[in-house]
Amino acid sequence: MENQGINRAKPYQLVLFPLNNGATNVYYVLILTYIATFGSSVLGIAAVFASFMVTGMRVFDAITDPIIGALMDKTNGRFGKFRPFMVIGSVIMAISVICLYVLTPFVPADMMWLRYTLFIVLYAVWVIGYTFQTSVTRAAQAVLTNDPKQRPLFTIFNTVGSLAGMGLMQFIGPILARDNIFGDYNQSWFAAMTPIGIVISVALTILAIIGIWEKDQPKYFGLGGKQETVKVSEYISIIKANKPLQRLMIAGGGCKLALSIATNITVLIMLYSCMMGDYDGLYLPMMIVGYVFAVPFFALTVRTSQKKGQKASLMTYVAVAFVCYIGVLALLLLWNPDTAMHMVFKLDGGLQTNLYTILFVLFFGVGYGAYYATADMPIPMVADCADYETYRSGKFIPGIMGTLFSLVDKLVSSLSATVVGVAVTLIGLNTLPTKTTPYTPGMNWLVIILFCVVPMCAWALTLWSMKGYELDGKRVKEIQAVNAQRREAIAKGMSLEEAMEKYK
Repeated sequence: MENQGINRAKPYQLVLFPLNNGATNVYYVLILTYIATFGSSVLGIAAVFASFMVTGMRVFDAITDPIIGALMDKTNGRFGKFRPFMVIGSVIMAISVICLYVLTPFVPADMMWLRYTLFIVLYAVWVIGYTFQTSVTRAAQAVLTNDPKQRPLFTIFNTVGSLAGMGLMQFIGPILARDNIFGDYNQSWFAAMTPIGIVISVALTILAIIGIWEKDQPKYFGLGGKQETVKVSEYISIIKANKPLQRLMIAGGGCKLALSIATNITVLIMLYSCMMGDYDGLYLPMMIVGYVFAVPFFALTVRTSQKKGQKASLMTYVAVAFVCYIGVLALLLLWNPDTAMHMVFKLDGGLQTNLYTILFVLFFGVGYGAYYATADMPIPMVADCADYETYRSGKFIPGIMGTLFSLVDKLVSSLSATVVGVAVTLIGLNTLPTKTTPYTPGMNWLVIILFCVVPMCAWALTLWSMKGYELDGKRVKEIQAVNAQRREAIAKGMSLEEAMEKYK
């Protein structure tokens, strides 16, 4: 419904459209978390090469973003601006993952050149599909709603989608990897996880399409509903002029780097298996702990966003995460497997634990919960930056704005697999650790740096960048009011140039 220039979404639209992010997050787990392990353990590809390929393809993903963003802004066919990209992306990803994870392992081991080739080509094809669908998540925020009280709700409903997508995959994966099922991330495990992931992702995509269907029409596109023709060469000037987008890129990139490295499966294996000695007993419980602690923070972040704006909410709870991880860092520095300074969590015959574990759960739970509740907050904030660009230049380019943010986000997060892969080689390992890998001297320092220090540095960068972010709650409302006046004037026959000049 629209009232005085405010475009509000219906409840079911707010709930369903964020599932698009959940649909793509299925592949974030299936591909970005496990592909280096797949290349190394299943195909026999060198671990360093597989890790560098993850980085290289992430860079390729970032490069394709602005191209697809520009194409999206020019699109307005029979099926709208956004829905075609969601369908095409979903189909491409499903086909490429089946070919990669299910069919490629059947290539004979003595034809390694073909394994390497297929690994690269199919991975690149998947990246294109991933870019198609993920671009919509950020871009379509601008048409779903411009109500400052509704936009923060995206974070909560996005989490529901993530739990249905990423969370479900993270939960199922370790269970299927148990020795009495498919085993330690082997060929059978990937063959089983692939159809499960595809079914979940397709179901979430269909629901997300239903959510955006009514909003995917010209009357919700900017000031006059016209299609923009912005060249890729103009991207630099847009970034230079849009200061809020610059700072959001830094904050979002820092947050994604922290998440990508700290939740990397290799880092978690080194922590819970190699150091603490009980991956099966610790990984799932600690993942659940993070989600449980995140629940109250989601309510707090939305309340803070609605009262003080998304900037204040992001800064507040990232600061909470930073403080709590000081405690996690201290505990990992005290780790000693020969004393009580390690984690113990057993349910057989009653609960068995120790003070170290209780403190780790508290510091990690509160810190991860606070961070997880803010991890996707930059997505609806991109919509604020898109509205600011419309206010600044008169152009409605949500595809470009979303993919410009995504470009930096992906370039930064692309470092994660390479950082982890190179770090592992520094302690003398030729393959990425699995559950059966024994502890190697130096692993504790790798975990300390990758699990704690890197995220803390990223959060410090986020706090610094957000300090100068212009679009607080009051400023967003001012921009919405001016854009509404211009839109109404243009609808009555005034030219864009006249409306831009008259209403400031």
